Amino acid sequence: MQKTLVTASNEARSRRTPLSREQIGGFWAVYLGWVLDGVDSVIYALVLVPALTELLPLSGIEPTPGNLGMYGSILFALFLIGWGMSFIWGPLADRYGRVRTLAASILIYSIFTGAAAFAHNVWELGVFRLLAGIGVGGEWALAGTYIAESWPEDRRKMGAGYLQTGYYLGFFIAAWLNYTVGAQYGWRAMFLCGLAPAALAIFTVFKVKEPGKWDRASARRSATAQHAVSPLRLIFAPEFRRRTITSAALVGVAIVGLWAGSVYEASAVVSLATRAGLSKVDAIHLASVGAAILSIGTIIGCLVAPYIAEKFGRRTALGLYFAGMAGAIVLAFGWAFYLPDGLRLFMASLALLGFFGGNFAIFSLWLPEQYPTRIRATAFAFNASVGRFIGAGVNFVLAAAINWQGSLGTPVAWTAAAFGLGMLILPFATETRHTRLPE
Repeated sequence: MQKTLVTASNEARSRRTPLSREQIGGFWAVYLGWVLDGVDSVIYALVLVPALTELLPLSGIEPTPGNLGMYGSILFALFLIGWGMSFIWGPLADRYGRVRTLAASILIYSIFTGAAAFAHNVWELGVFRLLAGIGVGGEWALAGTYIAESWPEDRRKMGAGYLQTGYYLGFFIAAWLNYTVGAQYGWRAMFLCGLAPAALAIFTVFKVKEPGKWDRASARRSATAQHAVSPLRLIFAPEFRRRTITSAALVGVAIVGLWAGSVYEASAVVSLATRAGLSKVDAIHLASVGAAILSIGTIIGCLVAPYIAEKFGRRTALGLYFAGMAGAIVLAFGWAFYLPDGLRLFMASLALLGFFGGNFAIFSLWLPEQYPTRIRATAFAFNASVGRFIGAGVNFVLAAAINWQGSLGTPVAWTAAAFGLGMLILPFATETRHTRLPE
């Protein structure tokens, strides 16, 4: 019996539609863009303390722990506002194509990440991070849409899981850069590393072709003049309104957890390491190790997510990840952070934070399934952007709470409550298990 099951499993794998050379090449191009997006997103988290320690006095502000936490949260919020403004990429991608729009978004975040290296005060850094966020925010929606439309139906769900690992591989690379470049040459050199994706943008334009689904949808739109109706209006048409509202709210919950669990990791580790008597360089090294643990955990979570989503459904899978994320945040920031010798337990809890942070892989396969090709990128980008505005609002509240508390532990731990709200929203979301990607 066992031999029969193994044989059947092998036959099922052999029947999967093979990927063409073009599909494989396109995947690696957008995957690398997503990797570099992850590098860019976490650079600021890793250099937060040294950058603000230098820039706050130049801005006439004393670099106290409370001010470091407050202004750090404000700049996180500005970056998220930039992410929120990235909804502009969706309509552009539906109108002009996924590939060219993706290349433009990569170029934008590359230029302004590099520009942050030349900031003279905290306000200039805030402007550069806002503008970089607009580019960074477009990558997820555009890359996720591209994979969903270019890969075969029987491969695209795992493709979403594979794609999402790139963002967290970027965390790992950023941690390595901080361990080497950042510790040796400082925070400005870290931002200069963010210029690297500019070359990828040029490659993407010349080497990657548009998905066939988009080509067909574009031809139909031209023939029927559908472009006269704004795709932003269409995602709120009666047939899509509920899924747009619920999806945007759920992405917002996930982003609150992302920023609580990953962005504050480095600052928390540096604080705990300093309390334990480690030197500044050793604390930076340990923060890089923490980011690596978080990244490895999230990559595993992303790879497991499509299996869980296929077996139990999208809503149940996301509920499991939300519950796990809430528990991990409370464990790390609400308990371990305050223990006298909590550094080791906090480092260990990062593996859990990482694994359950892989919930974004569920969105990568779920969001494209809810909309037809003509509005898919717009819907993906809009849902992600609204979620980022929610995350930005939470960060402004966190900034005030951290300043009031003089510590980031308890305020960050309270963000676990957002996942409880997310679990109440899930029953109203549209379940798309066992459905094909709409044309």
